[in-house]
Amino acid sequence: MPAPQNPFKTAIKKRELQLGCWLGLASPYIAEISAHAGFDWLCVDSEHAPNDLRSIVAHLQVIAASNAHAMVRPPIGEVWMIKQLLDAGAQTLLIPMVESAEQAQLMVDAVTYPPHGVRGVGSALARASNFAAIPDYLETARNEICLIVQVENRKGLDALDDILAVDGIDGVFIGPADLAADLGYVNQPGAKEVKQSVLDAIGKITASGKAGGILTLDKELQTQCRELGASFIATEIDVTLFAKAMRLAASSSSVHLKDTKIRGA
Repeated sequence: MPAPQNPFKTAIKKRELQLGCWLGLASPYIAEISAHAGFDWLCVDSEHAPNDLRSIVAHLQVIAASNAHAMVRPPIGEVWMIKQLLDAGAQTLLIPMVESAEQAQLMVDAVTYPPHGVRGVGSALARASNFAAIPDYLETARNEICLIVQVENRKGLDALDDILAVDGIDGVFIGPADLAADLGYVNQPGAKEVKQSVLDAIGKITASGKAGGILTLDKELQTQCRELGASFIATEIDVTLFAKAMRLAASSSSVHLKDTKIRGA
């Protein structure tokens, strides 16, 4: 019995559009609601959200009961951290702040068992192997692991050609927020130079045969990236959706009730 098929990896390899949502509220309840909302994939973030290994496992468990696919972003690309996430059952990883081909190659090695990589062999203890119920896990796991590296600064853009040449990387994700800051446009991801840098990178990524992806709430940029062949696009963030809805609810209640006169007062 081989490792479970990764439908997300299969889809982006065919350049089939996969729409996603970022999960930063660090709540399995929110993840469960989001998993049944209709998104193709959900990114469980632990770089900028307060997720740890246990909460990530809880997210993976609730998402597994849906048709959505779980992507996990660790705080940083460390071999030991990647080992833990893979053993916990993550099949798709998004590694932040990749700036060189050497760093990208290390990430490939981290998701690959020896003798071709350095992933620690402990599958008998792992949720990934259904706790040793998948006898061929060690031989087949690598085929279903989707490795995406995130390029989000000048250094990464300068090294993009070399990063794209690394065998074993399935996709490259562009981070507009950090890129904007590094280009001198702090909190201005919609700046013309930033957008053009994003589009140039997406075009280069898709032309190389790798899958291109992005997180942006800018609908025009979403469309432009898709036109260039981007195959995984995150269009929403749970934090901003919830915050916006809560603020609107509070504001509407305030307008409706604060000026209401009390009878007999």
